[in-house]
Amino acid sequence: MKFTLSWLREHLDTSADAHAVAEAMTRAGLEVEEVHDPIAALAPFSVARIVSAARHPDADRLQVCQVETVDGMKEIVCGAPNARAGLVTIYAPIGAYVPGLGVTLVEKPVRGVVSNGMLCSASELELAEESEGILELADDLAVGTPAAGVFGVEPVIDFEVTPNRPDWLGVAGIARDLAAAGLGPLTTPAIAPVPGRFPCPVQIRLAAPDLCPVFAGRVIRGVRNGPSPAWLQRKLTAIGLRSINALVDVTNLISWDRARPLHAYDLGKLAGTMIVARGGQLKDPSLPETDLARYERLQALDGKMYLLHPHMCVIADDGGERPIGLGGVMGGESTGCDADTTDVFLESAWFDPLATAQTGRDLALTSDAQDRFARGVDPASVVPGLELATQLILDLCGGEPSDITVAGQAPADPAAFAFDPAVVERLSGLALPHDRIAAILGDLGFTVETGTPWRVTPPSFRRDVEGPADLVEEVARIAGYDALPATPLPEVARPPRGVLSPRQGRIRTARRALAAQGFHEALTWSFTARATAALFGGRDQRLVLENPIAAELDCMRPSILPNLIQAAARNAARGHADVALFEIGPVYAGDRPGDQRTAITALVAPHAPRHWSGSTESALFALKADLYALLETLGAPVGSLQLVEGQNRDWWRPGQSARLQLGPKTVIAEFGTLHPRTLKALDASGPMLAFEIDLDALPEPRAGKGGGKARGPADLPNLMPLTRDFAFLVDATKPAADLVRAVAGADKTLIAEVRVFDVYRGPGVPEGQVSIALEVVIQPRAATLTEAEIEALTGRITAAAARLGAILRS
Repeated sequence: MKFTLSWLREHLDTSADAHAVAEAMTRAGLEVEEVHDPIAALAPFSVARIVSAARHPDADRLQVCQVETVDGMKEIVCGAPNARAGLVTIYAPIGAYVPGLGVTLVEKPVRGVVSNGMLCSASELELAEESEGILELADDLAVGTPAAGVFGVEPVIDFEVTPNRPDWLGVAGIARDLAAAGLGPLTTPAIAPVPGRFPCPVQIRLAAPDLCPVFAGRVIRGVRNGPSPAWLQRKLTAIGLRSINALVDVTNLISWDRARPLHAYDLGKLAGTMIVARGGQLKDPSLPETDLARYERLQALDGKMYLLHPHMCVIADDGGERPIGLGGVMGGESTGCDADTTDVFLESAWFDPLATAQTGRDLALTSDAQDRFARGVDPASVVPGLELATQLILDLCGGEPSDITVAGQAPADPAAFAFDPAVVERLSGLALPHDRIAAILGDLGFTVETGTPWRVTPPSFRRDVEGPADLVEEVARIAGYDALPATPLPEVARPPRGVLSPRQGRIRTARRALAAQGFHEALTWSFTARATAALFGGRDQRLVLENPIAAELDCMRPSILPNLIQAAARNAARGHADVALFEIGPVYAGDRPGDQRTAITALVAPHAPRHWSGSTESALFALKADLYALLETLGAPVGSLQLVEGQNRDWWRPGQSARLQLGPKTVIAEFGTLHPRTLKALDASGPMLAFEIDLDALPEPRAGKGGGKARGPADLPNLMPLTRDFAFLVDATKPAADLVRAVAGADKTLIAEVRVFDVYRGPGVPEGQVSIALEVVIQPRAATLTEAEIEALTGRITAAAARLGAILRS
């Protein structure tokens, strides 16, 4: 929200400068973002007069001008085609910073002639977007007049409006708060009714009162539309609005001045004599939702075509058949006002905030009107806003107004409630006299009936105030947060134990372990698109949000994987395809408390640079090693985990994915290559591999094994280990991990490690089988093993493998 200092002074009698106003706004709870002061930027520039202009001796397009300036006569080289003797323009001295060029002037020769300053164009002073020559000013301007005074520039204050304060979207609302804060008396002019001279020829019908409860309008005929007067153009341009024509500029002015959006229709372009406020209509309800032919359309004033849905408020003419506007958002191109407009129909309505906000999100369409209606426009301003616009149009464009016609009824004003002024001190610590509290609330527009207790009625524009605590906040911000008493919090003894729960400790451990493995942590939304959620099993309608923060974030995520896939795709689109990401956060299977789980998810997109050796590590086995290392760090019973293939969910690629289980029901993790079909649906290029751990399914670690503070005794044998190699024939469909687990369990005391070092298929191996070679590391404990003891251990190893169906290969 932007406004100029002079605009504020139309509603507030104050001598404060822009910085004092900004400081008072900050104290009153308004978040000021910037105070742009063009006066300071234009301080070095002043009016000058060209006395003579001669062609440059070494350049056809340059002229050497003798210029009368505030610093005396100066010789200035100028390339503008309109530079001539007698021209009054703007002079910039050496050392001045020219904002439109972004340079500071220095004394230097131009083709051999030293230029002692510069003659400026409008674009170089940022007074216009572009210009063809230097400024041409009135001949009666005195040399040396400051440029800021010539152009009437003034400071502009830009601040952020919180969602609960739609009244701050009008300069009058800002002035009201500043007057309550003591910056000056409130002088907002009262709105006088404009009597109609004939009955309104346009009827209004409300076909969707839940979307538009009240709609007022009047016709003004015989107007002369054209460019707005200079004062109105300057006012709008100063806050970044483009002047269009007088009728449109009046509606914009009132929107920013009183937070009351209006819309003007060219009466000659309306079909019929009835305007209808209704919901969007489906042209063919039998068509699927993705078929554009299902919906009616509107060509809006921004030149774009929009599809209209039933939950959107549509303004239609021709008895309600033809859409001519989106209620509370934007008008249609077909009935817009232009230079040929002579009769105009003015609209002033109140549109439902939630429906207006949803319309903006669904259509990715924002406007000044939508911003105001989505927050909640003052319902009591429907008719007064129409009266104010009527008077301005009559002043600027002439014409004859009709009576005002009103359809429907505005929402009821906020209800009064009891208020004890002693609550102010109890909640805020501010000890204020009761009359001061009543004065603050009265200045803010509240109606206060003193008694026991008080009864306070919020104004129609403050629907965010619902109880005594809200009033305490109003009193505190106007009295000044700097007046709040400083009371130290009582000393709290430190807890004797760590404050992290075992689950929180595991999350911290996992975060550090994954970072050490080379993964980068990502922080993504807990939401995703509904279609994306469906790809990952999130088809539960209870996960769909009623009021999402964005149209593409309308569903709680059933998995972290889609967010990481999209993050990797964005990195790849910017030239960083080889990424390794992880995130630890919530995933949702439903809307009940037990349906929220914590997942540890990691993703790699292996795109390593090419190497002359041609040999690269298998990304799948590297990911599996990272997964096992992480589980061991977290204290999971890695030796007891079962690796199960062929049962992963749809987004994993068959044959290149598996899951880790504790027993037949408890799934600890899934890992592997993501299915190309899933990646294509998310507009991502493969390959991508990932794992996802269900942290809530992990059993609590034993003391001393991941998560416990105490460490067990160090295992440092004083005898050298020895190795034995075995080659077993096993069924080709059986996982090698099962064979490794069986061999390792043959003697848990002596066998320290079992590693697969070769897998062979070919001559000498029966069809349907595979030869798996294992290296078994044997660690003696009490004494060096004899040959007989080693042979006995070998027998136990082959027997353990035989129970799994493996045969020692001869």
